[in-house]
Amino acid sequence: MQSGPNAPVTARPVAAAGLWAEDLFTVGVTGTNGKTSTTLLIAEVLRSTGVQVAVETTIGAANESGQFRPRNESRFFDRMQVAARLGIARLAIEVTSEALAGGWAKRWRFDLGVFTNLSRDHLDAHGSFEHYLASKAQLFVHLGPGRHAILNAADPAALLLDQVIPSDVTRLWYASPKRGPFLAEPDLAVREIVTTAEGTEISLAPSRLAEALGGHLRTQLVGAVFAENALAAACVGLALQMDPRMVREGIATLARVPGRFEIVARAPIVVVDYAHTPDALERTCQAAREVAMSLGSSRVLVVFGAGGNRDPSKREPMGEAVGANADFALVTSDNPRREDPTAIANAVATGCRRTSRSEVIVELDRRRAIERAIELARPNDIVVICGKGHETGQIIQDETIPFDDAEVARQILGIEA
Repeated sequence: MQSGPNAPVTARPVAAAGLWAEDLFTVGVTGTNGKTSTTLLIAEVLRSTGVQVAVETTIGAANESGQFRPRNESRFFDRMQVAARLGIARLAIEVTSEALAGGWAKRWRFDLGVFTNLSRDHLDAHGSFEHYLASKAQLFVHLGPGRHAILNAADPAALLLDQVIPSDVTRLWYASPKRGPFLAEPDLAVREIVTTAEGTEISLAPSRLAEALGGHLRTQLVGAVFAENALAAACVGLALQMDPRMVREGIATLARVPGRFEIVARAPIVVVDYAHTPDALERTCQAAREVAMSLGSSRVLVVFGAGGNRDPSKREPMGEAVGANADFALVTSDNPRREDPTAIANAVATGCRRTSRSEVIVELDRRRAIERAIELARPNDIVVICGKGHETGQIIQDETIPFDDAEVARQILGIEA
């Protein structure tokens, strides 16, 4: 564990939202990628002890059955009051940079903060990378004395966060070498990852926390990036002094995250994923490649595009990420909004062609692009449909047209949901 210098922070600690909220313990998760998966893994870890947990993520708010309903932030306090009345005392909440920039961490008390990673995204909303990072930092600078911050030791932004988190907040560091070199001494680290279409096996590097966990974790989620998410969730459980056996069981319980490397068909393997940044696309492609390797000589085909009226500077890097890691890159439309879909696709395709691995196909009709990928795929190939994940609409001009990647793939393959 490491501590950074105490930074000046006003109004510490944050008061509970009311007497009804005094007994609510809230875990907040922020970062660029992996927030939803980490939040849901944390919820399962907390539930492993038999307690009820309320969950809020960008894909919706979950009830105890795990079913998600659309999120409505204006009704958050109402839902939390209902949760408190029902005796729910643990909350796992995904916290966006926009919410934090708006002062959310000053209006709701967070008792434990988790940082996943930081890469280029949402610069259209924040204006600069520095403002984006500063927004994420709000979750941590308002933690109360004796609380915990769970930080990614392989992400450079975590070192900057460490410098502004008050010194009376305890740090726990986790890391996977898949992200890069360790920049701080991790309390929990990956030694080896084995990915198959059935899940992800994680061997832990020796440490006190790893020994407590038996040196091994398993998640049903597919992909090396989920190893990071699992380590973060394990750190939460151990920070709360939970039985390590319960922590392991909780992580192994989560079967799927809607739209996060979600396998929707098996021959060929068709995956729906929310990846829409260069970093996320690279890691999603790498996860698909790992599954392909486990199957023998399988190929990776990726359907993806970039959103309109959003940061245009990430479009070519998105293409580069897929071009370097896929066998086929099928560039299509992804929420073009009020921009010209052809211009967006051309920028993405330019990035794809800058690397020589992929065969690049531009097909603006998203349904037809998915269909072409499935037609090109052999039975053991991996088709990854990126960008929309759990979303069920395509935004064209000012209209949202019903479109669900998973449903469309199943229709093409003749599979019932």
